[in-house]
Amino acid sequence: MGFRKISRDVKLAAIRLHERNLLSLQDILDSCGFSECTWFRILKLWCETSDVVNHQPSTAMRGCLRALDREDIDCLLRLVRQNPDYFLDELMHLLATNQFISVHFTTIFHELERADVSYKKLKHIAKEHNETL
Repeated sequence: MGFRKISRDVKLAAIRLHERNLLSLQDILDSCGFSECTWFRILKLWCETSDVVNHQPSTAMRGCLRALDREDIDCLLRLVRQNPDYFLDELMHLLATNQFISVHFTTIFHELERADVSYKKLKHIAKEHNETL
């Protein structure tokens, strides 16, 4: 079974049943629907923190931090639209001089991918750019 949220009350009830020896571990797992792995993770958290819910800030904030903020990405997209023939290292240099931010060219590549800028779209922009000249 995949990830599912288990309420705090069910976890606490399972801990109390186990501490008071009212049910065997297997009966607790069967009645609560826990796997052994989940049970021991809950028990470890209970022993370490006296709570069954992890309140760490790392669980609340998911994903990696972004090196470029919205303003930097807008500048990057403007640069690409002005001249779609730029190489990634040229874009890296332009970001360093215009936005005063130093990032690796793979970061620029990933941000262009996230902004849905593909080779096909760049080719189309370059074609439009050449027609206006």
